[in-house]
Amino acid sequence: MRSRPRSRARATLVALLPLLLSSGLLVLAPPAAAAEDVSTEEALVASGSGAEAVELDTTLYLPASAEDAPAPAVVLAHGFGGSKQSMDADAQDLAGRGYVVLAYSARGFGRSTGQIGLNDPRYEIADLSTLIDLLAERDEVLQDDDGDPRVGVAGGSYGGALALLGAGYDDRVDAIAPQITWNSLTAALFPSQTGPVDEAGTIAATPQDADAGVYKRLWAGLFFGVGSVPTGGLLDSFGGGGGGGSGTGADAPDPSQVDPASLDPALVQQSLLCGRFRADICAAYQTAAATGTLTPEIAAVLDRSSPATVLDRIEAPTLLIQGTQDSLFGLGQADANARGIAANGTPVKVIWFAGGHDSSASDRVTENLREQVAGWFDFHLRGEGADPGTGFEFPAPTGLGGSGTGSVQGGSRTVLTDRYPGLDGADDAQRTGFALRGPAQPVVTPAGGTPAAITSLPGLGSLGAALGGVAVEIPGQFAAFDSAALDVPVEVVGAPTVELAVSAPSGTATLFAKLYDVGPDGSMTLPSSLVAPLALTGLSSDPTDPTEVSVTLPGIVHRFETGHRMRIVVSSTDQAFALPAEPAVYTVGLAGQGAEVSVPEVGGRTESAAGSSRWWVLLGTLVGLALLGWLAALLWGRRRRRRVSAVEPDGEDVPLRFEGVTKAYKDGFVAVRDLSFEVRRGQVLGLLGPNGAGKTTSLRMLMGLIRPTEGRISIFGHAAGPGAPVLSRLGSFVEGTGLQPHLSGRDNLTLYWAATGRPAEDAHLDEAIKVAGLGTAMDKRVRSYSQGMRQRVAIAQAMLGLPDLLVLDEPTNGLDPPQIHAMREVLRSYAATGRTVIVSSHLLSEIEQTCSHVVVMAKGQKIAQGTVEEIVGTGGAVSIGLVDDSDLDRAIAVLEGLPGVSADITDEGLVADLDGTSRARALSALIDAGIEVDQFTPRRRLEDAFLSLVGEST
Repeated sequence: MRSRPRSRARATLVALLPLLLSSGLLVLAPPAAAAEDVSTEEALVASGSGAEAVELDTTLYLPASAEDAPAPAVVLAHGFGGSKQSMDADAQDLAGRGYVVLAYSARGFGRSTGQIGLNDPRYEIADLSTLIDLLAERDEVLQDDDGDPRVGVAGGSYGGALALLGAGYDDRVDAIAPQITWNSLTAALFPSQTGPVDEAGTIAATPQDADAGVYKRLWAGLFFGVGSVPTGGLLDSFGGGGGGGSGTGADAPDPSQVDPASLDPALVQQSLLCGRFRADICAAYQTAAATGTLTPEIAAVLDRSSPATVLDRIEAPTLLIQGTQDSLFGLGQADANARGIAANGTPVKVIWFAGGHDSSASDRVTENLREQVAGWFDFHLRGEGADPGTGFEFPAPTGLGGSGTGSVQGGSRTVLTDRYPGLDGADDAQRTGFALRGPAQPVVTPAGGTPAAITSLPGLGSLGAALGGVAVEIPGQFAAFDSAALDVPVEVVGAPTVELAVSAPSGTATLFAKLYDVGPDGSMTLPSSLVAPLALTGLSSDPTDPTEVSVTLPGIVHRFETGHRMRIVVSSTDQAFALPAEPAVYTVGLAGQGAEVSVPEVGGRTESAAGSSRWWVLLGTLVGLALLGWLAALLWGRRRRRRVSAVEPDGEDVPLRFEGVTKAYKDGFVAVRDLSFEVRRGQVLGLLGPNGAGKTTSLRMLMGLIRPTEGRISIFGHAAGPGAPVLSRLGSFVEGTGLQPHLSGRDNLTLYWAATGRPAEDAHLDEAIKVAGLGTAMDKRVRSYSQGMRQRVAIAQAMLGLPDLLVLDEPTNGLDPPQIHAMREVLRSYAATGRTVIVSSHLLSEIEQTCSHVVVMAKGQKIAQGTVEEIVGTGGAVSIGLVDDSDLDRAIAVLEGLPGVSADITDEGLVADLDGTSRARALSALIDAGIEVDQFTPRRRLEDAFLSLVGEST
């Protein structure tokens, strides 16, 4: 795909834009050589009136043949974040075929002025009509009547919706070819795939709850992020530049020459918060982002921009092109558009291709789509060429092995049918049921929705595809139901359905359903990394009497091989969506006896694409992919590939686990030998040992700074290692502060958090600064700090984002006694929230007063582990206070009757040396003898125990 013009202010989004909201599927590969000479005309076209007047930046492509004989015209509309330059390759191609082509930048994009209205009929759709008026005045354009040019409209994503809406509002549009676009923007951004689809017999019909949905948080954020930065002249949008618009601002004034008093504060705030979006769009996004809730006001804004509202008006023959790898606008959106348009008797052809917003199509597929669009316009605008018909095409799913080694959609093959199943008189989709088994299961939704399952990354779904449908399911957060192993292959084409039984204490639940392909070896693949969000209300609160829920899974094209199983997984979280903040436990099961998953299957004739690659090209491709996979494995430090990132079943309860960890160096020195221990939630663990014991080496391995020679270190159930994603849940301070001396303490914290790439509001900066306790000194340069001040800022840095696992190496170095006491309280309170703290220190008294558990190391090995009380209480002496001093002699006699115990009266009272006898046994003996005890405390401190243990290990 050609790169788009980029704004420096949007540099962080540039890498995503080619896949984010594609400006059109036709620009994915260079076009075929133009058939004739093409000239271009650049113009700014006025559209709208009054305050809504804008100038649209246009380019008109004129084929040489149009000078002699007028030709049909095609308007090309770009995707969100693009401009007319995004469509240049397609415009040149169509013009080379003899069409007059008009490409333009929509209002708010490129050099066009105005604000983004998300294809608002009052603005963007009216702009399209203005451009059609312009074409009606051109002699080179074929005219059907006065003011009525022969015109088609094509575009992808944002441009595809404009084509549909334009055909609904302006009957001069004669043919359209919308691609990877939406039917209902409400359903796309607030999906809830529950309930039936009335009278729909099509293969990918997807229901939508009219009143609720699960907010597609990450995709919506990318939408808004692309359009929220003002284009070009920022001062113009503030009202201080005198430019009168929000275009590129090529002649924008020098900010240093602008009087701040001339700026309108309200416009400044509006521009900074909303960028190029209209105020109502911005307000809808801010409400959605803050609450995750679909309100009537938000629905009104999104419905206004939805083709669903005008499908019954569209009479222009429609070629619908949709991608099978698209977590933004899935196959169900195209299915709904096809049903709505065909109901008018309008010709509709549907093409599914291997690609979409999550993965760009191959060059071969792209060229085929370009030919399909040109053929559609040739027949419906020129009356030339073969009738493209109203059939259905999709990539043929073909397997590469039957043991979970992956699948490739289509290859060089495409399946064709004469009609789209269930559409306008065609036979309904054929479905096959596969029995499922599995008991009702509890499903936990965690507080705050974290940790969350990972199924796809918006715009980067192809990364998951390259890794074989990688997904992460969190133990305890999902229910799973399996079919039997298949005795024949099954090709699923469309949206499967399943009936579930759900109960929730509050009567509401947010869930995510998905269909996995499970190989004979247990490997799992999530086709196209797609999930079905479910916003459930009115549920039973009684697990013994659950509510039955009809679920439509995502539309897919996927082949399940012989010996594979289908697995329905229903989880409570997904990182791409807004999640409930309150914790809850749902019960999820199958509805009724004989529950099954019903999958659509489509027959047809399979054809190889023209000019398909020979077998050796495929072999070369496979070799290339293998090399890429090997390099990825090397870079990521993976020693073996896994279909689903496995998490240890008790991972959330055991934040840290060392299992047989050894670190040896090439010179033969073994720093850590066979170290095994685990740390539970809410513990404050002290790591003790003399210099050279291996403490710091162990912490460096934990943090992924060095690799262990043998063994495994897991954090929250995930293997720890360099670059492991789970390290984002760890905050650490090891071997020096690492602060930048020329920056202030506050700037150091801000810079450190910015480097993580996470939102500023997640840093909890104020809490961290409070921990540092430096007051106004936080704004002074670090080079002026004392050692203790630097230490406190470094600890605050480790606590940014309130990590679930906090690791501190010698945290009290340089702190005075009051500061040590305060730090002790901070660490105890932090662990009391359910987080975990690991402290390495040589101040044994502080470890004793701060930590709940201790691991003692010497010479690279663990020599003791347990609670502080257990370590201190191993042997030693106890001080005993009696209620009645007259019992002293009898108490001595009872104690000395125990093996190895000696007792005597000292200046401190009665003292017993237990010499290996447990304190519990000694205390029980006194009580059994009827002696009342009001004090029984160890005289031995942690330092004594430590010196004893270390001494024994030498």
